[in-house]
Amino acid sequence: MIKRLNKFHKKKLIYFIIFACLILFLCSSISIIKAPLLDILEYPVKLLTLVRREVRGIIFYHRNYIQNERFEKEIDFLRQKLNTYEEVSLENARLKELLFLKKSAPYRVIAAQVIGRPAENQSSLIIIDKGKSSGIKPGMAVISYLGLVGRVAETSASTAKVVLINDPSFAVSGIVKRSRQEGLVCGALGNSLIMKYLPAEADIVVSDIILTSGMTELYPKGLLIGTVTETVEEFSGLAIYATVKPAVELSGIEEVLIVFP
Repeated sequence: MIKRLNKFHKKKLIYFIIFACLILFLCSSISIIKAPLLDILEYPVKLLTLVRREVRGIIFYHRNYIQNERFEKEIDFLRQKLNTYEEVSLENARLKELLFLKKSAPYRVIAAQVIGRPAENQSSLIIIDKGKSSGIKPGMAVISYLGLVGRVAETSASTAKVVLINDPSFAVSGIVKRSRQEGLVCGALGNSLIMKYLPAEADIVVSDIILTSGMTELYPKGLLIGTVTETVEEFSGLAIYATVKPAVELSGIEEVLIVFP
């Protein structure tokens, strides 16, 4: 009986030794077969990855297309809302400035909205939503919180045409704020004005501020007209003139105040 047990244990030991040797052989040989095996499997694996990616792209293309359309619509909607909020904010800022000017001005004014520009004279004429029924009359000065805009030219019951300061027919007596030199400021189309009738020795330089002098009827004294950008000697040499940039951006006027005498 004891001999049989010893024989059984010897067989188990032999099997264990054989198994251990097999494991050791595989561990030692795996580094040898690893590189060729990877080389063999590299291209099939790449092919399977590519096929898998293309299949996923086809499967999810429609879903992604629908999602992109929805996202684009949401972006357009949000962009439109942002533009609206910005417009409202800018309008509120302008109206706040106009309200402050209206309260602080030493003369009576009435606010009006710009509702159009005639096609035949778009650059130097605007139409406002106040007219005879609001007491508006031709010749009244028109201003904004930035400065002088122009004068009322024609009126109807509920609207009025306003000639802007850059119109060639417009003229107002002006004065240099610094030196008190007087001259006549006239429209010159575009975005510039001309200050005329300045003597050759006139004390006026670039960057000087030009105000209304109060010498022209219906235009209160001290309204901001613009800033000198250039002084030029006339051909005769006896006088000079100055180019003036208007304080108001004439192409972007949206609200104005009409000055009552």
